[in-house]
Amino acid sequence: MFSADELKRYNRQMMMDGWGEETQRKLKNAIIFIAGAGGLGSPVSIYLAVAGIGNIRICDFDSPDWTNLNRQILHNHNRIGTNKALSAKQTLEELNPHINVTAFTDKITSENVDELVGSADLIVDCMDNFPTRYALNECAIRKKIPLVYGSIWGMEGRLSFINPPETPCLKCMFPEAPPSETFPVVGATPGVIGTLQALEVIKYLTGVGDNLKNKILIWEGKGVEFKKFKAYKDPECPVCRKL
Repeated sequence: MFSADELKRYNRQMMMDGWGEETQRKLKNAIIFIAGAGGLGSPVSIYLAVAGIGNIRICDFDSPDWTNLNRQILHNHNRIGTNKALSAKQTLEELNPHINVTAFTDKITSENVDELVGSADLIVDCMDNFPTRYALNECAIRKKIPLVYGSIWGMEGRLSFINPPETPCLKCMFPEAPPSETFPVVGATPGVIGTLQALEVIKYLTGVGDNLKNKILIWEGKGVEFKKFKAYKDPECPVCRKL
């Protein structure tokens, strides 16, 4: 199942209690859908790729420009104008040639989201707008798979592991979409939140550690503070109330 090079590559994580070759095989067989190849999608996809997630489906319709390069580390100045998903595929396959990366250049909508996600085991929300987040949330509920939510602003970030009916859905947590805006961000902020999103995926697949269920993690970078807040299900939620 694993080549000699793969066993060397994953040796240090396979040393962890409860891991070993059998658990590493779960990562290799997994299919993860990453929505967005930008600030959050960059660290998420990079750390999942080097951890040995065998099948990554990454989707982004946009292309990088100069204003993206302070945080979107999947890309560089030589790829300005190239589709982000295609650029991501190139970077990830260079980092780990033992994985399969499928790039989708579509804009995610409520009409195509189910097809794009396909048979993924989990969705990682790396988007910057709530209409798309809501479409991903509803898709995850239909497919009965978890969604790892992450968002950023400046030196702040939020994170949650969503898996109804065990947890509230995204619509429960954020009933109304905030106004769309171009917001400030320091590149290290999506680095922090994206890495935590990747860790949530790895914990779920391996069963090593506990996922951030029924809570929203708030990271405030200026004071280096982590706070957890209880997340509550909305009994009248139009998306998940019947689950």
